[in-house]
Amino acid sequence: MLSRDLIKKQLNNALEKTDFKGIGSRYQGKVRDNYTKGNRRILISTDRISAFDVVLGTIPFKGQVLNQISEYWFDKTKDVAENHIVDVPDPNVTVAKLCKPYSVEMVVRCYLTGSAWRDYEKGNAVSGIRLKSGLKKNEKLPQLIITPSTKAEQGTHDLPISEEEILKRNIISKNIYELMEKLSFKVFEKGSRIAAKNGLLLVDTKYEFGEYEGKPILIDELHTPDSSRFWIRKSYNSRFNQGLDPEMLDKEYVRQWLIKERNFIGQGKAPKIIDEVKIETALRYIRTYEQITGKRFKADAKMPILKRIENNLKKRGYLK
Repeated sequence: MLSRDLIKKQLNNALEKTDFKGIGSRYQGKVRDNYTKGNRRILISTDRISAFDVVLGTIPFKGQVLNQISEYWFDKTKDVAENHIVDVPDPNVTVAKLCKPYSVEMVVRCYLTGSAWRDYEKGNAVSGIRLKSGLKKNEKLPQLIITPSTKAEQGTHDLPISEEEILKRNIISKNIYELMEKLSFKVFEKGSRIAAKNGLLLVDTKYEFGEYEGKPILIDELHTPDSSRFWIRKSYNSRFNQGLDPEMLDKEYVRQWLIKERNFIGQGKAPKIIDEVKIETALRYIRTYEQITGKRFKADAKMPILKRIENNLKKRGYLK
């Protein structure tokens, strides 16, 4: 595990954005810079962090953690769901098949927490699903559920939506939705088994799919701290029984800091994340990587990240 001092020294060396020329047309998402050319897409994971669909700044090494965790999971789940990965030329970079993204994201939930809990607590249905009464915060659900959301355009929020509304508005066809649902459950179930072996609970996650050769395949990221919640398995039951929040290994730490310390849930001007929260968040991301993969996180703090990426793209022939 990296030291707090090393991470502190990298606060001003985090990757905020890229602007490479000649590797394709550029599109900037909340976290990734995408370059499209021909039949490929180059995704560069920056160190930007978002919460409540608002970009809040940068976290050292976050982009590397995200990209390498995704690489790990895409490899582990390729037997149950095809994915978009072609090459990983740099710790922050993935070269992928060019797919047409579906405008629906599949959110699989195993525990009642986050926005699902907030809706349930108010007595509302969760993306059109009526859960039984009497459930507690952070309780394991009787069965896995999918709470879809519409995929946001740049600068707007993802919005929860029911399966019924998706099909009624013909956002995607019934056949495609059912296939995405089937693949989502399969990937989640395999991910849960692997996470459990490494002492983690996969709590919920977001899957994105794109059309490739007429069928949906997994795209974007997979089981990262940005797209998923992870809790520490061994302490879950005792903490739940005491009414305590689980030990977390995801950016829920940032969300809770924003809610409790800055009273921010996405509306109004976003607060600045203080350095100590950035450092703690970086440590949590790195710890998640190491616990999921069983590998030691290797950080290259000697060369500026942007220069390293440029060099590696040139070595693989993606950049002249």
